[in-house]
Amino acid sequence: MPSTAVVTGGSRGIGRAVVERLADRGHLVAFCYAHEEDAAREVERAVADRGGRARAVRADVARARDVERLFAEAESFFADHGAPGRLDAVVANAGITASAPLAEADEEEFDRVMAANAKGTFLTLRQAARRMGEGGRVVAVTSATTFWPGPGESAYAASKAACELLARVASRELGPRGITVNSVAPGPTDTDLLRGAVPEEGRSAVAAMTPLGRLGGPGDVADAVVVLAAPEAGWLTGQTVRADGGLV
Repeated sequence: MPSTAVVTGGSRGIGRAVVERLADRGHLVAFCYAHEEDAAREVERAVADRGGRARAVRADVARARDVERLFAEAESFFADHGAPGRLDAVVANAGITASAPLAEADEEEFDRVMAANAKGTFLTLRQAARRMGEGGRVVAVTSATTFWPGPGESAYAASKAACELLARVASRELGPRGITVNSVAPGPTDTDLLRGAVPEEGRSAVAAMTPLGRLGGPGDVADAVVVLAAPEAGWLTGQTVRADGGLV
C-alpha cells in the first residue's frame, strides 16, 4: 500500500519542492493552492512525468471548510489509488509575507497574515490530529524570522512563531499515538517570493553570511522536510530544524 501525504501551499517554491520530493519517494500527494491553478496543474504534470501521483485542490487554508474539504478530497484520492484510510504525512507549508515598520503597519494586513499563517497552520494541524493514524508525521514550515527577526517583520515573525508553538503543543498531544510533529525554519531561500522582495545586492549579502556561501534553494528546505516526514524519524518530535545553511 503506498504512503500518503497532504501538503498545503504546494504550487510553487518550497511547497512545490516538498510535493515533488515526497512523490519521488513513493507518496501519493494531495496538495492545495490558493489562486494559481496553472501552476498547480504544472506540479501535477511534473510529478506524473516522474512516475508519481499528485492531486491539486484549491483551498484557502484560513477557512476551516476549505481545509476540511482538502483533507476529504485527499482521502478520496488516496482511496482511488490503493491507500484507503491512510494519512502518513502532513506538511503545513502555506503562508504569505508582509513587511512594514510597526509605526506604519496596517491592522488589516496583520490580520491577513495571521489568518493565513497562524490560523492556517492551526486548521491544518487540527485536521491532522483528527484524521491521522498511528505513527504519522507532521511538519510545519516556519521561518528564520522566529530566531533571526529583522525590522519590518513583526506580523510575519509573530505568525511563524505561532506556527512553531502550535507544532510543539501538537507534538505533546499526538505523541501517545506515535505521531511526531516538528517544524522546519528556512533561512532566506531563493524563491520568486524572495526575489520579488529583496534586491540582488541584499540576497548576495545574505548568501555571503552563510558558511556555505550561498542562499538555500526550495529543494534544500524540502529535503529537511522529507527527513522529518520519513518513518525513520520516529524519535524526533517537538523540534525546530533550522534549514538556513548555518546562517545563525
